[in-house]
Amino acid sequence: MTYDLSALGIEALNPMQEEMLGEVRRHDSLVLLSPTGSGKTLGYMLPILEAMQPQVHPTVLVLVPSRELAIQTQSVATRLCRDAKPYACYGGRPAMDEHRAMRNLSPQMIVGTPGRVLDHMQKENFDYSHIDTLVIDEFDKSLELGFRQQMADILALLPSLRKRILLSATDSPEIPSFVGAERVHRMNYLADTDTDYSDRISQYLLRSPQKDKLETLGHLLCSLGSTPSIVFLNYREAVDRVYQFLLKAGFCVSAFHGAMEQKDRERALFRFQSGCANVLVSTDLAARGLDIADVGNIIHYHLPMNSEAYIHRNGRTARWDRAGASYLILGPEENLDKLDCLTDIAEMDVPTTCQVPSSKWETLYIGRGKKDKVNKVDIVGFLSKTGGLERDQLGMVTVFPHWSFAAVDRSCMRSLMARIGGQKIKGQKTIIEPIRR
Repeated sequence: MTYDLSALGIEALNPMQEEMLGEVRRHDSLVLLSPTGSGKTLGYMLPILEAMQPQVHPTVLVLVPSRELAIQTQSVATRLCRDAKPYACYGGRPAMDEHRAMRNLSPQMIVGTPGRVLDHMQKENFDYSHIDTLVIDEFDKSLELGFRQQMADILALLPSLRKRILLSATDSPEIPSFVGAERVHRMNYLADTDTDYSDRISQYLLRSPQKDKLETLGHLLCSLGSTPSIVFLNYREAVDRVYQFLLKAGFCVSAFHGAMEQKDRERALFRFQSGCANVLVSTDLAARGLDIADVGNIIHYHLPMNSEAYIHRNGRTARWDRAGASYLILGPEENLDKLDCLTDIAEMDVPTTCQVPSSKWETLYIGRGKKDKVNKVDIVGFLSKTGGLERDQLGMVTVFPHWSFAAVDRSCMRSLMARIGGQKIKGQKTIIEPIRR
């Protein structure tokens, strides 16, 4: 199969991706160690798509530790190759719906979390007898999250497995024996990245005069303007608290953590990715796997647990050779003893700017999706023809199985709702309403 880099807005591969093209062809067991944001997904996906032939059964299995990474990986494969038929499966939705979708699609690539993939295999919901290529992305994280036995059970069910590709952003422990990898070829792009990492990410330290850092955080975010920023915290309850504070202060903000319902997580990520929210408040769930373009700032509200966590958080910015900034807020009783990776960090005063930045975009919810035979073209046409929106008044549109989101110029939202109120989309009545939080 052929792939199209321009579909991802990429003109050329980086050195790691160039090497992967050849090494995946030459080796049956390969481990890639490369920093967060270096393009590992694209690195392994290209040679796999290149070798893939039209099939009525899956030949590639990609295991990932989170539903967000599963969705993202499926999206990358779909955009790269129009002929590819990947399918993502993960918890948070009925397994039976996934079974029906796989039966109708006949995917060539299965992407999923270990638990959900194993469940489908044990129920024989798809034909796994022809799978010859296995990818375990973020395999260190998968082991850390307790997926060891599930992954072992999956590999035991793959009779045709020939090629194994493991990826990590850290120099992980030994490869588990259940992987069955022999004569492993190791590609390590970690050792030579320290200088490049420091060059592309400006690191700053702010000292909060109070144990409660909310005021310091607010001043910092005001000074950063509308540049997309992710605020990392260690606990879900703290995420909710900081989110509520910023929301009441007038910030365009979304919250993201593992206790949220799938629909709420999808909405939060859409609002941030589309620019409807320029601040994402999250646990370390957002530190891995999410590929969000143009994140300018990483803010460590809570100190990361260790240097590895600090590096993973910072990996959300300065992606694809872009520049970024990292801000660490230190309380009066805190110290940096656990972060031995800190180099070239500059101490700065707490900004005094108090003007809360705004956003051009607002989120529109549409209660129809792929399962209702509604696609992106349908939504764009509806909002343009019926709603009267011009091209520059409509931003990102994302269609999920049962609902959709669209970014709309907030100055047009009232007039838009007046035009489309009570109207059908593709002949179907549905709920259409703005979402402001």
